[in-house]
Amino acid sequence: MRALFLIEDSLWSGSARVFAAAARGLAARGYQVTAVCQPETAVEQRFASLGIDVVPVDLTGYWRTAARRLHHVLEDRFMEVIFVHGEREALVAAAATRIADRGAVVRRVKVGETLTMHWRAKLGGRLAATGFVFPSEQELRAAPPLPPRALGAVRAEVGVDVQSYETVKPVQRGTIGASGNDVRLIACVYDPTARGRIATVFRTIGLLAPRHPDLRVALLGPGSDDEGLRMHAAALGITPMISYLGDREDRLSILRAADLGWVVASSDDAAYGFLDLMALRVPVLAERSDTAQRYVADGIGGILLPPGDAPTTAAMVTGFLGDEERRVAMGAAAHNRVARAFTERAMIDAFAQVTEAARDRSKWVT
Repeated sequence: MRALFLIEDSLWSGSARVFAAAARGLAARGYQVTAVCQPETAVEQRFASLGIDVVPVDLTGYWRTAARRLHHVLEDRFMEVIFVHGEREALVAAAATRIADRGAVVRRVKVGETLTMHWRAKLGGRLAATGFVFPSEQELRAAPPLPPRALGAVRAEVGVDVQSYETVKPVQRGTIGASGNDVRLIACVYDPTARGRIATVFRTIGLLAPRHPDLRVALLGPGSDDEGLRMHAAALGITPMISYLGDREDRLSILRAADLGWVVASSDDAAYGFLDLMALRVPVLAERSDTAQRYVADGIGGILLPPGDAPTTAAMVTGFLGDEERRVAMGAAAHNRVARAFTERAMIDAFAQVTEAARDRSKWVT
């Protein structure tokens, strides 16, 4: 039972984290697991730090060249199944299986995204038997018809192990620019797709600042230390209220220290933003969307906000900041929801199911 996880991106992300969780879970069940990623990247470092077998491979350039490099790993490790995300990854993996004359491909769709079947995916489907993993029924229903020779599809909802959060200690607030007994801290989960949504956050903070001078916002996630964000905050006069933390390995400790969490990221980054905060008993703020509604029970474990409406958002946040009892109750409700509906075990079960189906050699393309 041998599975390989292929990650082309150099930056750590929610999608890479899904594969890391699945890899560790399968390894714990006796699977031989390997991750292939770009050399000398954050992804390589994170996978290695988790104890996962990592093989750095240059995946840039022409897809045929990348496939030839990858096929050596398939042969050396006798891999049977390759997990991928995007169309190019799927094509590279499929071509590698054809060269190595072994293996199948499983393509995972990210949270909130729609499966695409352009020329790379179609060609990959002819080169290798391909299965599909969808994070929910929503993405599965939105998908185009699967190829006739597809191995089928399974649902693997993103999940976490709530018990693992119990040992997370809060960061010292002073180290992230939020010292003071009266400070209220909002941890904002960001990714590079969130420039429009962070503008609403900044405008909201600008409206709240006169009456809440002790409010602080910690931006964390890839791209959250971008100079453009600093300039935007400066233009609104809220620079002293914002900390730009970037992509931090102590992310969970920062979230634990927050009074509120505000998720502006999208896709898998948003999913983990919601789940991390909820598992840590931190109530959640987010603009209303299909993804937010999937994870956050509005008015129970958090508050869903009108998109792009800073004045209304400011009024809603004001009441929330001043009601500690309500925040504690919502945090507890959010924790219970994660423990019940979004477990890591269920996600790993689904990955194991599709791995078993994909390693059936009678279905491989030869």
